[in-house]
Amino acid sequence: MNATLQVAQLKQTIGSPAPHIAQLEAVAAEIRRIAIAAIYHATSGHPGGSLSCADILAVLYGTVLNLPTSDNPDVDRDRFVLSKGHAAPALYATWAAYGLMSQAEALTLRKLGSRAQGHPHVLDCPLAESSTGSLGQGFSVAIGMAMGLRLQVRSPRVYALLGDGELQEGEVWEGAMCAAHHGLSNLCAVIDYNKLQSDDRNAAIMGLEPLAQKWRAFGWNTLEINGHDIPGILAAFDTAKNELSLPTVIIAHTTKGKGVGYMEDQPLWHGSVKLTPEQVQQALTALGTETSKIESLINGRG
Repeated sequence: MNATLQVAQLKQTIGSPAPHIAQLEAVAAEIRRIAIAAIYHATSGHPGGSLSCADILAVLYGTVLNLPTSDNPDVDRDRFVLSKGHAAPALYATWAAYGLMSQAEALTLRKLGSRAQGHPHVLDCPLAESSTGSLGQGFSVAIGMAMGLRLQVRSPRVYALLGDGELQEGEVWEGAMCAAHHGLSNLCAVIDYNKLQSDDRNAAIMGLEPLAQKWRAFGWNTLEINGHDIPGILAAFDTAKNELSLPTVIIAHTTKGKGVGYMEDQPLWHGSVKLTPEQVQQALTALGTETSKIESLINGRG
């Protein structure tokens, strides 16, 4: 099955659960392949956190977000903010997997003149709702969007994906308090909880636990899931949509570097890495890439 699917085509399969799950899993695998190849060609980037959030992004863009179409005016679109902006390779790979950006362009990550900058840039990429990278700020922007839509009495929802190291920013907790105070039930935050950050494990730098209890204490509808289990991710987003009083946070337990054995659960692969040809070939093989596709990705043809 070709994992590169148009969003509308994938959404047509929602009534058939088994193929639907299989397609989303295939898209997540494709996101990981494209992201790894892009980081290889950029000779820098953040593979660990890009791989850990691929399943979440596959579900968000495949079934959750109400994206602009000819029948859906732009103003009524759902919003998604990648607050952990360093996972931009996964975001561009997601757009490529769903036909929203060409795969060739996604592979120009961090190249001079490319729209696929190292962190999302709203002026270059119309699909990016906000420029992000300074951790904590994207979440605040998402809260502002949700408040604005509420004031305009509009129905779109706002989603934000945060890293767990990002939660050490005080701005996140100010925002969490604000969103709960205003009852922003149109806001859903997802935590990519892979337990690692730039230099070490969260627990060794600034512990986050008890994380779920903290969010509940701040007044949020709090869910915990396996962030690599597609049915669980789908169910959590459905639950969030049905919450009419509180903002929702989904704590998604994930594995940094998911799918590539030598990267999994290793702080070394957070970022600032330069993949060798041997390493990228090993990673693409581990991700189930066909031999011909590996050669194409390594050669930058997509």
